[in-house]
Amino acid sequence: MTQSPSRITKAVIPAAGLGTRFLPATKATPKEMLPVVDKPAIQYVVEEAAAAGLSDVLMITGRNKRALEDHFDRNYELEGALARKGDAERLAKVQESSELATMHYVRQGDPRGLGHAILCAAPHVGDQPFAVLLGDDLIDPRDPLLSRMMEVQEREGGSVIALMAVDPEQIHLYGCAAVEPTGESDVVKVHDLVEKPDAADAPSNYAIIGRYVLDPAIFEILRKTEPGRGGEIQITDALQQLSVDEKVGGPVHGVIFTGRRYDTGDRGDFLRAIVRLACEREDLGPDFRAWLRSYVSEEM
Repeated sequence: MTQSPSRITKAVIPAAGLGTRFLPATKATPKEMLPVVDKPAIQYVVEEAAAAGLSDVLMITGRNKRALEDHFDRNYELEGALARKGDAERLAKVQESSELATMHYVRQGDPRGLGHAILCAAPHVGDQPFAVLLGDDLIDPRDPLLSRMMEVQEREGGSVIALMAVDPEQIHLYGCAAVEPTGESDVVKVHDLVEKPDAADAPSNYAIIGRYVLDPAIFEILRKTEPGRGGEIQITDALQQLSVDEKVGGPVHGVIFTGRRYDTGDRGDFLRAIVRLACEREDLGPDFRAWLRSYVSEEM
């Protein structure tokens, strides 16, 4: 059932995880603040939301996450010192993060999974569609995935998830979608979802990656969703209910993403993301690529 378009203005970024895969670096520093080249990972995510026109960002945090709030706030002492030195370039970089969007924060007191984190956003979001961006997935700004998802949601109503084809042997690491084609090559209709299936049981090799545009009906379903795998409330379980009963909150569509995605949730992929992004920087790339070629040739 198609609903009348509703302008999406709010983004929700869950950031309450403990970051245990990056210990001891994350013992006192939020995982989201680990630098990817010269910006914390979380800033790339907020920049993506802002570029898609989402001016209102709610971050779901937890204990020991104060650094996130500080990063997106003004630092008058530092700004004043840079201004007195006449360092306009660094001053602009410091001020940039505090000017990206209007930032809000709420704590997820009891970490009960992604579904529970999204449910914490209900009072802020209200009855409007909204976007969810997971910080482990960095999407290259040259591949505007979120804008495309918002376009589909505003036209079709319901919810939209981001999908990416993966090796069937890797599908057990992701939520997986059963889909049928539409008239657009990059858009599919989702009619079932399974959380981390065995390869033999997976309905496809389309994995859910960390971008969602959700109908507010998801909140009522999440309130009734029992904990699933790992004792957590899974957003995949709630979306599965929406996909089989469109009367509740409209259809579920998927946008198939074939662009550049940097996974920062794994140590190896985190390092690869840094190398790839550094190589593509105009200010760092030429010298860094030359050093990298030399280093690799010496190691072979």
